Amino acid sequence: MLQDSLDMVFKRQVFNYLEEWKNSVERKPLIVRGARQVGKTTLIQDFSKLYKYAVSLNLEKRADKSFFEDFDDVQSIVEAVFLTHNLRIDDLQDTLLFLDAIQESPKAIKLLRYFYEELPQLHVIAAGSLLEFAMKKVSSFPVGRVQFLYLHPMNFEEYLEALNHKMALEQFNSMPIKPVAHKVLMDLFHRYAIVGGMPEVIKRDLDKNNLSDLTTVYESIWGTYKNDIEKYTAIETERKIIKHIMNSAPLELDKRVKFQGFGNSNYRSREVGECFRILDDAKVIRLVYPTTVLEPPIQADLKKSPRLQFLDSGLVNYSLGIQGQLLKMDDLSNAYKGALIPHLVTQELLSVQVKTEHKPNFWVREKRQSSAEVDLVISYQDMLIPIEIKSGPTGSLRSLHQFIDASNHSFGVRVYGGTLSVENAVTPDGKPYRLLNLPYFLGTKLNEYIGWFIEGRF
Repeated sequence: MLQDSLDMVFKRQVFNYLEEWKNSVERKPLIVRGARQVGKTTLIQDFSKLYKYAVSLNLEKRADKSFFEDFDDVQSIVEAVFLTHNLRIDDLQDTLLFLDAIQESPKAIKLLRYFYEELPQLHVIAAGSLLEFAMKKVSSFPVGRVQFLYLHPMNFEEYLEALNHKMALEQFNSMPIKPVAHKVLMDLFHRYAIVGGMPEVIKRDLDKNNLSDLTTVYESIWGTYKNDIEKYTAIETERKIIKHIMNSAPLELDKRVKFQGFGNSNYRSREVGECFRILDDAKVIRLVYPTTVLEPPIQADLKKSPRLQFLDSGLVNYSLGIQGQLLKMDDLSNAYKGALIPHLVTQELLSVQVKTEHKPNFWVREKRQSSAEVDLVISYQDMLIPIEIKSGPTGSLRSLHQFIDASNHSFGVRVYGGTLSVENAVTPDGKPYRLLNLPYFLGTKLNEYIGWFIEGRF
């Protein structure tokens, strides 16, 4: 049977999707994907309490993995598992079978399709880290026979749940947010922005409320990712480059990446690019590419330099040693050369992408006389909405103005350290437009507020 999860169980937003999956008549085996230590195992252990019976197999353990090594068909595997756990085979429809660390058994991944085809009444969830690498070893991946769910570090809304700050959470979910809630939510967001969203870090911070007590947790998590290098690649040169990237990459947060000589190294562009793609597959450091289009669909331009997106801003803050500085700042818009808040807002957007691996894009126009770069672009109906993440007066939105002048609509968004407002503005070239000013703690709500703004519901 599944053991109780950690004493402090956090409510994750994907729990609702798990409940939908449980009740779906078209349910398929579910693979929960995400980087190490984002809380996959704890989430499923908590979810298992909704079942009459639950069996957990950790495929890193030899005894649990042996079920898949000793038998070649799912009927025999399930019979053996149920017998071992003192369950009747008649209880299939009331049972959750959780295959944890499934990346350790390519055979188990391959057999998932047969759970769907031969034992659809059994509820099966698999979870694993570095799954992209394990999938490469599967000769026939069960495409169309499984579902995916993606888990990320905790976002600000989940952080408020963890704090049990019910009134702040209620205000956060009110649309539009009330002016009286701004300062409270801003203060709470600043703490979240500093410590990040890794569940174990948040748990320790809630217990101790002292940044110095978090050092060992950050070191453990980052150390785990570095130790995984052995699993990322069998090529010694790539191991060295990946280690170099992980040590150097936080310093590149404020700029677009050039692979050639990355981090003051002598490594070639092709070598560095390949190692970045390995880290992207591992979901530790992602590559976010720009687009040059002005309307949907968004097409990423893979020939242009990407930005780096780390798994978690808290890990970056710790690596850079800037957490103490951040404590003294009332507005984080200028933190670490203005790079922290754009990174965190992107992290918040990624956190709500639970059914796809879609990554946000930014926009560039690279011309000798009029280059421009807008932090994010989001599709809304037939429009591509430009989003600048910065403080300062409206007149400083140079790149956003260039986008609006060239686009087929008149809407723009500024995410900043101020209050929620909508204003009429004019670009320097004389084009009138509507500007939504959005507090940066509303990153997960960005899509909702864009709809609210464009539809004029204010």
